[in-house]
Amino acid sequence: MSKSNARSERSESATDEGRRARKRRETRDRITDAAMALFLARGFDAATVDDIAAAADVSKRSFFDYFPTKEDVIFAWQDEFGDALAAAVAARPADEPLTKVVEEALTSVIVAAADPRALAIGKLVRDTPALRARDHLKYAKLEQQLGDALSARTKGDADTLRARLIAMITVGAMRVAGEAWHAKRRTETPAAFAKKVFRTIWAELRALGQTAGGE
Repeated sequence: MSKSNARSERSESATDEGRRARKRRETRDRITDAAMALFLARGFDAATVDDIAAAADVSKRSFFDYFPTKEDVIFAWQDEFGDALAAAVAARPADEPLTKVVEEALTSVIVAAADPRALAIGKLVRDTPALRARDHLKYAKLEQQLGDALSARTKGDADTLRARLIAMITVGAMRVAGEAWHAKRRTETPAAFAKKVFRTIWAELRALGQTAGGE
């Protein structure tokens, strides 16, 4: 086989793989969109896998090729938040302090994610026992993703530990703040509320440090 033919075959193979990957992504997105629309219209329990497959124009078997359960559609959609947060952390200036990195990155992602459908899906999760029971896994995974993203910006074990602690504190605060946000009707924008939460976090940590130092 000539070199030109070999290159041509490799190119065709790469093109075919690209098409297959694009087709799978489009099918997955179609299933997700159909499922979310049905969940919001009928409720999570009332929307069946058969309904979702029909709405997405795929077979029931194809649905299970992408998602083991209905719950996994919701949690795969939630994973996109963690991916966006990790990307936002990576995009911050290299010399920026970790606390500034996490504050700006998380605030930007929260603002981008605070659309009406996302808020409605969040309410669906809170109102559905089967989803609420697994919701804690979302925060555990988010803490891992944020910790990894922050650690990638550090050098040395001490800095890595600090990155992990910041991730733990941030995600814990995010969970508590989210509960507070939904418990009361807030008039602030998501960005303003996020900034308020971060101001509280940093102030409380400084106060704790001063108290410990005085003992």
